[in-house]
Amino acid sequence: MQIVLPGALPDPGAARELMSYLPTHSPTLLRWFERSSMAETLSDAALTHCTPLEHWQLLAHGFQATPAQHLSAGLAPLRAQLVSDDKPVWLAELIHMSPSRDGAALLPAESLDIDAEHAQALLDSAHELATENGFAFSPDSANQWRVVPPTGFAPHCASPTLVSISTVNDWWPQDIAGQPWRRLVNALQMLWYKHPVNLARAAQGLAPINSLWLYGGAQTSQLSHRTLPDTIIDDRLLSCLQAQDWGGWLAGLQALEAEVLAPMNTHAELVLTGSERFVTLVPRRGWFARFSGKQDWRRWWSVQS
Repeated sequence: MQIVLPGALPDPGAARELMSYLPTHSPTLLRWFERSSMAETLSDAALTHCTPLEHWQLLAHGFQATPAQHLSAGLAPLRAQLVSDDKPVWLAELIHMSPSRDGAALLPAESLDIDAEHAQALLDSAHELATENGFAFSPDSANQWRVVPPTGFAPHCASPTLVSISTVNDWWPQDIAGQPWRRLVNALQMLWYKHPVNLARAAQGLAPINSLWLYGGAQTSQLSHRTLPDTIIDDRLLSCLQAQDWGGWLAGLQALEAEVLAPMNTHAELVLTGSERFVTLVPRRGWFARFSGKQDWRRWWSVQS
């Protein structure tokens, strides 16, 4: 059994402040720390083009990137609903893009409440423009479409989740190779500005679906497996970590203690992810668990020198 807790690894400064709350808010987690061997993996978004959680997921699924690929290329074959061949898999996620102080902000599909009927209507309207620019779209799910790009088109694309917690300008490719996709997206944004779907969404108080975010490029065969049996992913701490809402984070930790951690009683492998790294905790077994330094966890928890 493996339990994955996205957002459970605060940055060092916050971790030092939160350390004193662990015994009261999650004694089971503290025992896990004291009785486990730890392996740390750094996750630099500039190199991976994905979040630490996605980094862990791709490694757990055995993804092998080619020298020309960022790790994020494996997210499309991992997430695609329809896998029928071993060609490169590209996905376009339906998103909302809006101006921000730093350039542009992205709201991912999971936050937009997209229904299948609206997604299909937008897809129907996009086919002609896609063909004119050398692309082809087909449905994969209500939130994303399969994309067949022009021959030789292979941009480096970041995960839409990563973009949603940073800024579009940091990840929007400006090179000549990405020009066909930029041209298509600009045309779609104009087409969808007053599309009936978005007029209906506005009447419901929902953000418009006004753009697409392309990602992927890897083949399904680059994953050794597409499922993870006996794995629980509980992300209730993630939004608090991203917002640095430490009161909410502690409340979420207490709920995790009661609902998830205490029933497991430190027998499972535990994965904690943060903003730039993740750690894997493997419980020591038998007599060896009693002969380890109980304070060792403090060094990796708060990265103290």
